[in-house]
Amino acid sequence: MLGTLKAIEGCSGLNVLVLGDLMLDRVIRGRVERISPEAPVPVVHFEEERFTLGGACNVARNMARLGCRVTVLGSLGDDPHGTLMEDLLSREGISFGGIRTERPTTTKTRVVAHRHQLIRVDREETGALPSPHQDRLLAALEEALGAHPRVAVISDYAKGVCTPAVCGAAISRLRGMGVPVVVDPKGADWERYRGAFLVTPNLKELGIALGREVPNQDGPVEEAARQALERFGVDFIMVTRSEMGLSLVGPRGAHHHRSTAREVYDVTGAGDTAVAVFAALYGAGADMVEAALWANRAGGYAVGREGTYAVTREDLLSMLSLRGGGKLLSLAEAVQLAETWRRGGQTVVFTNGCFDVLHAGHVRCIRSARAMGDRLIVGLNSDQSVRRLKGPNRPVNPEELRAEVLCALEDVDGVVIFHQDTPLEIIRAIRPQVLVKGGDYRPCDIVGHREVLSWGGRVEVVPLLEGLSTTRIIERIRS
Repeated sequence: MLGTLKAIEGCSGLNVLVLGDLMLDRVIRGRVERISPEAPVPVVHFEEERFTLGGACNVARNMARLGCRVTVLGSLGDDPHGTLMEDLLSREGISFGGIRTERPTTTKTRVVAHRHQLIRVDREETGALPSPHQDRLLAALEEALGAHPRVAVISDYAKGVCTPAVCGAAISRLRGMGVPVVVDPKGADWERYRGAFLVTPNLKELGIALGREVPNQDGPVEEAARQALERFGVDFIMVTRSEMGLSLVGPRGAHHHRSTAREVYDVTGAGDTAVAVFAALYGAGADMVEAALWANRAGGYAVGREGTYAVTREDLLSMLSLRGGGKLLSLAEAVQLAETWRRGGQTVVFTNGCFDVLHAGHVRCIRSARAMGDRLIVGLNSDQSVRRLKGPNRPVNPEELRAEVLCALEDVDGVVIFHQDTPLEIIRAIRPQVLVKGGDYRPCDIVGHREVLSWGGRVEVVPLLEGLSTTRIIERIRS
């Protein structure tokens, strides 16, 4: 996962383009202490008013806060809210390359009291942008292409900007330049997105496009996404699935990333965050699976924040640090990465242990294991597992610290914590080509040897340094 850090760093100064429906989010906050005598409605005592970027502008803001150099294209009204929008974009370092028209600036006003939204008022015109304005917008797109964007996002909120003519011309022009186009769709007419690199519907939007309900299960989601790939002529589909995370589906397979949100506080703009993070990281050089994994994590992070939250570069780096530089993996993530590495012709090696007090014998085993292949995944016994194996006074170091030490080793590509007494379950799931164990073992005595041999792998033993073990080290310290 070292590629994630490089991709985050690569976002700095990356030229990107966002085209779509530009919206202004207005929030009025107050407190409710009584019901109106005029009607059975709460009386909100005004406390503050705040304006933030919404719609395609929120995608642009997320990408800008990752360090990208962003140009946003769309239509703003020739009104005070349009002027305010340009000012907000400028403050975020985003270039407005769109057009001003007589249509009102799309504005969503939310009234919030005691952290609860009481009502939303929309001021907008949702009909298709008139043809002369579409022509002006495409001319503005042509001018923006002079900055040579590395990736483009079409953010369709069905407010009239993303017409079939605009989407078709933009996708064709960008694809001809070799620029991947990521589309956040709306409505049933996905023909307008034909030729896009990636379309990112939520589960409901995927069902609307296909004209049927799609169950929120891996198999049905994958089948529906493949049907949409064939019907609408796009390269990949990334389906956001609420508490089930997201699924990335392409011609060679599917990857399912489970949700990382611990507490859902506010879902406003979370989809924008996922789209922005995927596009930025992919444009900066991350592979698709890795970009999707971090899009999922960023979306989960955003829903834990109030309002339309834009994930920053520092947020991603913090998440990366908390997960051992991106190496600390769930079993599902490890399985996906192992599959990706194998498809790329790389040999996946697996070893495991408690690694309670890391010593030279451990390091020698890990270094030897890494030399037997291209990628090394380490299974780490959880605290409960160590106590069952070693007794109530072990481990000395808790699992999160033991994992952090392992993740800091250059030879380690991934760490998976397991709670069972043996790593058999994760060996079966990851399917390494090489299984390595340090110590005085015969290969036939190593857990998982039958499984690894059954799929054509091999089992290796690395002798430990004589007289060096965690137990003896602890005994010497205590004496």
